[in-house]
Amino acid sequence: MKIVNMRLHGATRRLSTVVIFILMAVSICLPACAAPSDVYASAPAAAMKLVQFCSNPKTGLDFQAVTTLADYVLSSKSKRETALPQFQDSSGAYSEFDTRITFPNLLEYSYNPLIPSALTRPSSMRYSLWTGPQGESKNMPDISKMPAAAEPVVIHGLQRDSNTPDLTTGVYHEYDLKRTLILFNHKGRRSLLSISKQIRPSDVGKKGAILGNDDQWNYYYSGEPGSSMTGLGWVKSYIYDYFSVIVYVDSGGLPATVRTGVFQWLRAGWSGINFVKTGHILDGMKRFARDSKAILEAPNLPAPVQVVSAYQRLLGLPHPDLTEKYIALRLAQQSSALQAGKITTKEVKKQDFSAKVPREQMLEELMVEYLKTTLGKHS
Repeated sequence: MKIVNMRLHGATRRLSTVVIFILMAVSICLPACAAPSDVYASAPAAAMKLVQFCSNPKTGLDFQAVTTLADYVLSSKSKRETALPQFQDSSGAYSEFDTRITFPNLLEYSYNPLIPSALTRPSSMRYSLWTGPQGESKNMPDISKMPAAAEPVVIHGLQRDSNTPDLTTGVYHEYDLKRTLILFNHKGRRSLLSISKQIRPSDVGKKGAILGNDDQWNYYYSGEPGSSMTGLGWVKSYIYDYFSVIVYVDSGGLPATVRTGVFQWLRAGWSGINFVKTGHILDGMKRFARDSKAILEAPNLPAPVQVVSAYQRLLGLPHPDLTEKYIALRLAQQSSALQAGKITTKEVKKQDFSAKVPREQMLEELMVEYLKTTLGKHS
């Protein structure tokens, strides 16, 4: 088994919509099919073994747990979404969906260090940055270029993420994760496990807003603690804990399809109380699946090499020029929020765009604007 120890700097992970008040979006939701009871009963326990491995790699990889999850994701089910048992006081849910894409292309778009993670989940993720132990930027190994191997390839690292405003409350959070990626072959099918474990409670939730329809990926970020929901402006919310295992398995047939199955647990709220229900997690999963499928199955989606080229052009800009473009984006978001009545003139005056924003975050947010223009959406 190859093990690459890196302190991460961008990748996957998706977080879900919590309750009447906080949230994250991460995965999926759909209808359809139930696995044999023995597989069903063992799958959540197998997922937790892998979360523990992500949290503490010294526990060792239980490859039987890996194959248990892959078997479950591929199994026939009476429905494709279900509640999971609570673990560590966190609510849980499972959901799966199929995407018409080849497995290599999925890796190219979703796990390429030169294609920001937010591009395949723009309604769920504002940015995702892989970092070194001291917070410095690091590029993760490019698993999209790794050939199929007899032994699994395991990559460990760290990640800093921010989600988009919640559908109900407009709250968004920033948080740190431990991450593990496992690339392997399962019964002749190329497969990937993406494991996330939150390290500590998130930063306090901040007021945000969805500008127009959520599927247009336009958002406003105030930088101020609280909620934009009437009566909840005073609330100080946190994501206390989040952990998940996302399983991608190549269908191995024609047309080419990748099945994605997500096991996810979330504990979030305020005053130490968890307000998250299974339905909130599934709502976040629906949000992610809707846009992930729409993007990866889009007939006018640029080839990976074109997306990388656009990223490299932005990357090559002098810092003052990149900052100028980013401030223009933030001002446009602010103007839209004001016109939509999401904020007042008084709040506009409070905005400070001089705050230091990591270069990688600017690149991710500007690349989402690039994606919008290529898919015919308003930027």
